Amino acid sequence: MKSTFKQRFWKFALRFFFVFLAMFVFRFIYGYVADNNANGDDGYGSFFSNIENLRKNYASEKKFMKGDVAQQVDYASGQKYEKTASVKSKTSQFDKDVSAVKDQTKGFEGVIQYEKNTGNNGYREIHLSIGVSPEKFDDFYLKIQEIGVVKSKEVTKVDKTNEFRQLNAKKKSLEKTLSSLNELKSRGGAIGDYVELHDKILSIETTLQELGVELGNFDAENEFCTVRFSLHEGATGLKISFIHRVKVALEWTIKYFAVLVFTFLGLSIMIFVLLLIIDKLNILKAITGKLTE
Repeated sequence: MKSTFKQRFWKFALRFFFVFLAMFVFRFIYGYVADNNANGDDGYGSFFSNIENLRKNYASEKKFMKGDVAQQVDYASGQKYEKTASVKSKTSQFDKDVSAVKDQTKGFEGVIQYEKNTGNNGYREIHLSIGVSPEKFDDFYLKIQEIGVVKSKEVTKVDKTNEFRQLNAKKKSLEKTLSSLNELKSRGGAIGDYVELHDKILSIETTLQELGVELGNFDAENEFCTVRFSLHEGATGLKISFIHRVKVALEWTIKYFAVLVFTFLGLSIMIFVLLLIIDKLNILKAITGKLTE
């Protein structure tokens, strides 16, 4: 049974409606996804990734024997790690929240190891690197997120046991070498050899001092975890309503659906004209063919 023109029209219209609906749903979902991504970082780069020579904080993994909680066991010369939290927040009450950060740091017995203030009023920023004892790290990390509106946060933990062992091994090796050189120095000899020996001893002592500073960061009394906190001044933004999202999605869909329809019509007309031209050319070929017979 042949379909009527009205039926063909409604089938065609229904297809366009589903295309329109699919575009609307896509744009509506995209609005939520894009908003979440914007809130995740809010356009702020990682300030601390461009800063070198910041204090490195290390901690030891505390392990206990079964049945004896009071007795701590140091496995394999201690499991060392570096734990760092990064929090970026935005606030419209900059001075108040800066004071809150410093009060929380004091309350958790933390140490501000680095501080950087930039920007004019309305666009100020403060970047803090805070050392916190490993036992208080998790609580402090959660508490600091109550300041301002958090735009991004992350925690990284890196094992430093091998690095700690290598530094100790290097220190012991240099100490043995230094001891041997000091013995040679006591025997005397040519002045040139004595000067060269003295330079080697001085170089090793300098290296040992540098190693001492690096190993000092691993000492129990210097054990900290790092919290890097960046606070940006500005409006924290209002929550976008459902009606507004529908409005934006509908406007976008109507705009680009119209572009799609007109593009489709343009292509259809172009194809129709090309078919007419081809058909005319075939007619001309047929006429010229008969004339030549």
